[in-house]
Amino acid sequence: MSFLSNLFKFGSQNMAIDLGTANTLVYVQDQGIILNEPSVVAIETINGVKRVKAVGDDAKMMMGKTPDTIEAIRPLRDGVIADIEIAEEMIKHFIRKVHGKRNLFRYPEIVICVPSGSTSVEKRAIRDAASNAGASEVHLILEPMAAAIGADMPVTEPVGSMVVDIGGGTTEVAVLSLRGLAYTTSVRTGGDKMDEAIVSYVRRHHNLLIGDATAERIKKDYGIAVVPEDGVGKTITLKGRDLVNGVPKEITINQAHVAEALSEPIGAIVEGVRIALENTAPELAADIVDQGIVLTGGGALIRRLDEHLREETGLPVSIAEDPLTCVAIGTGRAMEDPIYRGMLMTA
Repeated sequence: MSFLSNLFKFGSQNMAIDLGTANTLVYVQDQGIILNEPSVVAIETINGVKRVKAVGDDAKMMMGKTPDTIEAIRPLRDGVIADIEIAEEMIKHFIRKVHGKRNLFRYPEIVICVPSGSTSVEKRAIRDAASNAGASEVHLILEPMAAAIGADMPVTEPVGSMVVDIGGGTTEVAVLSLRGLAYTTSVRTGGDKMDEAIVSYVRRHHNLLIGDATAERIKKDYGIAVVPEDGVGKTITLKGRDLVNGVPKEITINQAHVAEALSEPIGAIVEGVRIALENTAPELAADIVDQGIVLTGGGALIRRLDEHLREETGLPVSIAEDPLTCVAIGTGRAMEDPIYRGMLMTA
């Protein structure tokens, strides 16, 4: 059996997967990140039989625009698998896309990152999904650790450093030292909650219903953590459905309104950072004063968020070089580099 398994593995490319609530990134050994697609699956039901119609970019384009027979599903919610079968289909699709049909019989080793707040049941669900998708071995790595490795932080040294990884479903706040997490907390607030906050703000103040895709676009293009200096900022034109008359309508809001809408989810992230700092050992806290806080994840791109955190904590705050890919790069390095191999876990 070992000969057969080695034969199957021969020539296979080991993969590291950042299985995110919003996007899934795949890092292939010796090649880097070669896939970055939304974590969305479109399921078509014909005569009671369900089949996968589209995955990733194609499925994302269908969100909010599907007929009754097609449903666009996001199998991960708040950083964990909400629908195990659909998550499996998604992982299978991405593995096939990366490997191509010529490698169907080869079983790669896969490293997947998981939120630090994941339960053993949630970790097992992720491991089983990857195993059923064709992985010979599955290792897990905690998301804040992967983010810190990807951001070139000194995780192997006896120095305290703090990372805040703001993803789609969760915000991971961790203090790291000597290849381990000295303290970690997972706040169930991220990009999705920011989108929801924008949707509810527009509905409450303007009686206009907008979709998640519109809210996400506003967050990416105009999202800001503090009210602009002039109290207004850029103006934004929105289209949606008028809840009073039931007809399509167009309104104009500005960045100050967006800052007001985002104040609650951003406040929850700041509170998570504060709690982590309160629970940090004094020696590590002293290091964090020197090292500062590093922001990673898509949420780090919200304008002036680093400045807002700096004001709230009094500590230096910096944004990682490429916050969107930090976790995937860190997961890949943990797979390739023997220095980081000890940080991998089995579920």
